[in-house]
Amino acid sequence: MAHHVKEMPWGRSRVGSYGDAMHLLDGAGRHTATATHHWVEHLRVPDLSVGTYSLPAGGTDPQQPHTEDEIYVCTGGRATLWTPTGSVPMSAGSVAFVPAGEEHRFIDIQEDFTVVVIFGPAEGTRAR
Repeated sequence: MAHHVKEMPWGRSRVGSYGDAMHLLDGAGRHTATATHHWVEHLRVPDLSVGTYSLPAGGTDPQQPHTEDEIYVCTGGRATLWTPTGSVPMSAGSVAFVPAGEEHRFIDIQEDFTVVVIFGPAEGTRAR
């Protein structure tokens, strides 16, 4: 069986194309925040997308509600996930769900903060 190698948008090569084979999401969960860059997408297929969202200690989270459901898996740092219905502390190992359309943001970012974000379906694929 012949395989082709596809250059992925994050600079890594793998056999196959999106969604047709298992592969490692290299770099997922590593803190990458800079003054202007907080988001790195690692995978996009029709039913989900996965990326890393990083915020520096003392930073401000500018995100707006998304049209897709989200799972946040914290890989490092400490912050509070705020929604109009409540707040929860997040640290390494914490996992939280935010439904599509719910206002939310990370506040009180006490240490460089990093989460792996899983969108279902893929981020930006549902109409507003």
